[in-house]
Amino acid sequence: MAGKVKWVTDIEKSVLINNFEKRGWIQVAENEDWNFYWMSVQTIRNVFSVETGYRLSDDQIVNHFPNHYELTRKDLMVKNIKRYRKELEKEGSPLAEKDENGKYIYLDFVPVTFMLPADYNLFVEEFRKNPSSTWIMKPCGKAQGKGIFLINKLSQIKKWSRDSKTSSFVSQSSKEAYVISLYINNPLLIGGKKFDLRLYVLVSTYRPLRCYMYKLGFCRFCTVKYTPSTSELDNMFVHLTNVAIQKHGDDYNHIHGGKWTVSNLRLYLESTRGKEVTNKLFDEIHWIIVQSLKAVAPVMNNDKHCFECYGYDIIIDDKLKPWLIEVNASPSLTSSTANDRILKYNLINDTLNIAVPNGEIPDCKWNKSPPKEVLGNYEVLYDEEMAQSDGPERDPRGRSGQSTGAKGSRARDLGKPVLTTWK
Repeated sequence: MAGKVKWVTDIEKSVLINNFEKRGWIQVAENEDWNFYWMSVQTIRNVFSVETGYRLSDDQIVNHFPNHYELTRKDLMVKNIKRYRKELEKEGSPLAEKDENGKYIYLDFVPVTFMLPADYNLFVEEFRKNPSSTWIMKPCGKAQGKGIFLINKLSQIKKWSRDSKTSSFVSQSSKEAYVISLYINNPLLIGGKKFDLRLYVLVSTYRPLRCYMYKLGFCRFCTVKYTPSTSELDNMFVHLTNVAIQKHGDDYNHIHGGKWTVSNLRLYLESTRGKEVTNKLFDEIHWIIVQSLKAVAPVMNNDKHCFECYGYDIIIDDKLKPWLIEVNASPSLTSSTANDRILKYNLINDTLNIAVPNGEIPDCKWNKSPPKEVLGNYEVLYDEEMAQSDGPERDPRGRSGQSTGAKGSRARDLGKPVLTTWK
């Protein structure tokens, strides 16, 4: 196609701009004709809002889905996953099977969570069942560890409600809504420290669902050794892995930034826990990511002008069970180390190769199924169309329906049938 892609961004990050310039794309102003707009979540709201929104033409694409918050707001993600479980249960799906205690066997991958103030009474009931547990409170709409604190007594919640002038727990604007989740107080520790996984997942379409996993995710470590001791509940260097918090710690390392690559984690776990359990863990991580996307797909506005790269945060507990903590719509493009800069540059490069085929002026009508050669460090995580043409298989806990290429065949080699057509 003739002509160069015209780009706009409201995020002044070199990892983005270098990628656009490398392709010979042309920067234009927001009010000029553009083909590609890498925008913040605030801007996407305006682009698709009823009042200020405008019609995108077939040669324009943007990097967020209009209502991405169904997945990326902590409260809405949990609400959608709960709804998804109930729907599967109604259908009699084997995925919704429960154990003798009424707990989901396969779909229990998000810590028990309530919305505050709305679910206060439900939370109290749950708290009293296990009064020695610790809970973590997070504001629904904030990122980078802002506004988060841990509690282990009901009186702390009451104090919080008084302090935030919500003592009557009347319904508030969503800005002040909080989620409270059971804190995973048995995290897998490495060198005595807690860590979480940041994985990048690209969605090119929700219906049919097509998503890709970036191979170069990383672990973020706390700088201070972990202790479940209640005396350290307010020490965020022990409990929160966010770089935005850890970089202020005395023990923060500015060379590796408290980070390990996922491949290093894999090698470490293979050598300490064995290959088989490590493979099972990563299969389960992929599986819960696909399930979370399936949970929001029915409510997502699957606009053909959109793609999105999400930052998934996963915590692994000491039984090697992965938990989905949250999903970020704008994973940080700031580089805290040299390796970080390279990783994020390559992440954007590979994302653009899938979202904007051949770096040519986009056409929204294309089938969004790029050839394998252009995937770079991405691999197909789930392709609903391909899965459905493969026909259903049995084991609900098999791989995440990766019925594509080598991955799918490897799952079969492990003797795990691939479940491909869950709704």
